[in-house]
Amino acid sequence: MVAQPLKERAAVTLQSALYLAPALLLFTLFVALPMVEAAWYSLFRWNGYGRPSDFVGAGNFLLLLQDADFRTALSNNGWIIAVSLAVQLPLALALAVQLAAPTAVNRVLRLLFFLPYVLAEVAAGLIWRFLYDAEHGVAAGLALKAGLAPPDLLGEPATALPALLAVVVWKYFGFYMVLFIAGLQQIDRTLYEAARLDAATPWTVFRRITLPQLSPTIRLGIFFSVLGSLQAFDLVMALTRGGPSNSTHTMVSYLYEFGVTRMDIGFGSAVGVVLFVLCAGFAWGGRRWLLRSP
Repeated sequence: MVAQPLKERAAVTLQSALYLAPALLLFTLFVALPMVEAAWYSLFRWNGYGRPSDFVGAGNFLLLLQDADFRTALSNNGWIIAVSLAVQLPLALALAVQLAAPTAVNRVLRLLFFLPYVLAEVAAGLIWRFLYDAEHGVAAGLALKAGLAPPDLLGEPATALPALLAVVVWKYFGFYMVLFIAGLQQIDRTLYEAARLDAATPWTVFRRITLPQLSPTIRLGIFFSVLGSLQAFDLVMALTRGGPSNSTHTMVSYLYEFGVTRMDIGFGSAVGVVLFVLCAGFAWGGRRWLLRSP
């Protein structure tokens, strides 16, 4: 009688192991091992040819901390996070509240606002690069019509980052809008009916019902937004390639430029280790504080 349940448990365990084995193998080959190798390479000065032999220990990390361009890249990631949290998510929430009702007009508007997210990052970056162009772009055309000198928005450090941030907001707010609409549709309608019977104002309804009920979805949006901001790359490369004068690099584009393009694999691996620590630290903390059940 006791042996039968033990055999069943062993069979279930074996079956689970067989199902997990392919995924575990792929994770080990394409995620775990490359992370370990990157950590190992970061301890060497190495150009990617032959075996790494010039051991420098923490030298690459010290160079990284002393590099003004890396501090700029880190700051730019911070700006993307700040704009995502302060502009992108509130804009998405405001539109979600307005477009939550399942009307034909709202469905069309949802589609229009969501389309930029569907567009590939490189394609979106190239489109906006043309729009920002100092000779043929929309901004240049409007400036000429107004009798002003056409601005080179992507050619000046003072305007390149704000121009990039505007594209980031345009590209991704539709995703969070749809996410918030999905959360709004899960809220019990009787709460709104009770508030209407009590003659509650729209602001009171939003503050007392919508925000608390939507809190798990908002926290999920914050989690996705910060992680995505830390890994920003495609739009940067398509729009500015980190220029002008390395003023719009993010950590990933900085890694690509100084680690891959210049074949300084050890230094690039050090950047990758720092980026991994930041992402893993936020993912762990985010799951603990943002995604935990209230």
